[in-house]
Amino acid sequence: MSITILGIESSCDDTSAAVISDGLLKSNVIASQKVHQEFGGVVPELASRAHQQNIVPVVSEALRQAGISPSDLDAVAFTRGPGLLGSLLVGTSFAKGMAIGLNIPTVDVNHLHGHVLSHFIKEDDSQAVPEFPFICLLISGGNSQIILVRSYFDMEILGSTIDDAAGEAFDKCAKVMGLPYPGGPHIDRLAAEGNADAFKFARPHIPELDYSFSGLKTSFLYTVRDNLKADSGFIEKRKADLAASLQKTIIDILLDKLAKAVEKTGVKAVAIGGGVSANSGVRGAIENFCRRKGIKAWIPKRSFTTDNAAMVAIAGYFKYLEGEFCPLDLPPYSKVEV
Repeated sequence: MSITILGIESSCDDTSAAVISDGLLKSNVIASQKVHQEFGGVVPELASRAHQQNIVPVVSEALRQAGISPSDLDAVAFTRGPGLLGSLLVGTSFAKGMAIGLNIPTVDVNHLHGHVLSHFIKEDDSQAVPEFPFICLLISGGNSQIILVRSYFDMEILGSTIDDAAGEAFDKCAKVMGLPYPGGPHIDRLAAEGNADAFKFARPHIPELDYSFSGLKTSFLYTVRDNLKADSGFIEKRKADLAASLQKTIIDILLDKLAKAVEKTGVKAVAIGGGVSANSGVRGAIENFCRRKGIKAWIPKRSFTTDNAAMVAIAGYFKYLEGEFCPLDLPPYSKVEV
């Protein structure tokens, strides 16, 4: 019997819908919101309004690309949290309304679980997926976590950020440099042209496996400020070197704790997920790290690193198989740990 799941993602500023049938991805449609660029960050009220405008055409296009009608669906999976409440309310309400109309169940998905399980999105039957257990380095604008993944539903946080996340460090430092939002991709592009050893930024000394990026951000700010006093054109002249040095420092911080986690757990595979896992420097560093350790590296397609409904649909598919459905009276939530 075929099982077809519609996934809906609306946790921040991307409206996305995807269809997965028997574990295989049939469509994944994303509508991004450019309205936030002039503000240098996501404006929650504008995001929720844009979701309201986008969700019907995005879901319709996902169904069309998958070649199915709403009556073919067995369940609707949706991101219940964490995220921006206004944005989540749009996706949650739409998913529940659609499920009621079709008389099918809903499946709620933790957004962070979705990033971890993005490695199980299959576009054909021959595609390999990770074996349990493995470590997932989840790195995004709001989260930096090291997670021991024992099964689809058994995940243990070994370490997480105590302040800023890696993605925040990229974006906030990019803003200091006058780069457009989101700044991460611009840092990645510039870093390829710069000298990664040109500047030395502060590195945290946090115990165990937790992360901290606030000190790095402050160190970057002071470096720029002090150099601007001597040369008003400093940023423009050294933009590539600043980007390369920043990226190298963030990667070194991430890998330091990851190496300790691998040694502590003895796992034979490492996966990365979240928006920062699209960074070419991070991807290359993880591949090199795993090669040196003799373990398997799982690097997701860039289309599955950002917020997308394919990861929601696959997480919902696994929960559907376990009969874990969502009561209609459960509200969305803004913050929660994996």
